[in-house]
Amino acid sequence: MSALRVVPANRHGRERLYVCRPDGSNVAWYDREAGRVNLLGEDSRDDVLQALKPFLTGPVTVGPPPVPTPAELARLTLHPDDDLAPNRPGEALLVALDRAPGPSHRLRPDPRRRALAAEETVGAALDALEGAGWHTLHSIGLPGGDRIHHLLLGPGGLFAVHALYARKARVVVADPMVTVGRREAEPLLRRLRALGDRASYALTAEVRPVLALAGPAELTMTAQPRTVRILQDTELTGLARLGGVLKPGDVEALHAMARDRNMWGRV
Repeated sequence: MSALRVVPANRHGRERLYVCRPDGSNVAWYDREAGRVNLLGEDSRDDVLQALKPFLTGPVTVGPPPVPTPAELARLTLHPDDDLAPNRPGEALLVALDRAPGPSHRLRPDPRRRALAAEETVGAALDALEGAGWHTLHSIGLPGGDRIHHLLLGPGGLFAVHALYARKARVVVADPMVTVGRREAEPLLRRLRALGDRASYALTAEVRPVLALAGPAELTMTAQPRTVRILQDTELTGLARLGGVLKPGDVEALHAMARDRNMWGRV
């Protein structure tokens, strides 16, 4: 075999280098993160390794592709339009602002942009946990117009994370009421418990609600809220230290289930 080409690609957030024949068909791929060269035919081993030689770093294993797990099979059969995994933090707000950006000059900032800033800040903090065995899905729409801002899945369990813009403002929590700055108090914690219950019903697993405050100047709680964890965006990485709830296989299976948009239509 000769004239093999190496083509970079990104699949499901993993960088791969595909080795292709002149007609474009694949003979192998190199998964850098796993340190593995997956051969589609043993007879091409030498030619594949020669083509990949400039790109190989450190020790690698070479062999046929591993048998997919049930979670991986579920992802492979999911239609791209139904896959929530590519959603960006604040996806629903980004789409809404693109369709109706609003007037360019206004006396007060568009509240949607503040909400988007909060979801992007919190989403970035949660995405940083990916390498520690956690997954995050963003902007999950629910029937009736409700939305889970972020669903975090990992060894420490499942969390429905709600991002709240609080830049340089004082936040007062008096369960179930939350007051940000001079804004009117709202029973936000009651709503978050309801969202957690709906997510638990959909996934048949406990989903704990989290209120994530983006950039508050001060946080005051009259008492520890019931069942709702309240964190500042800078504290979210601490969730990675939680463990002992889910095994890696359970995390992967729940992630494969949760990323299906159709599943959320029943809650």
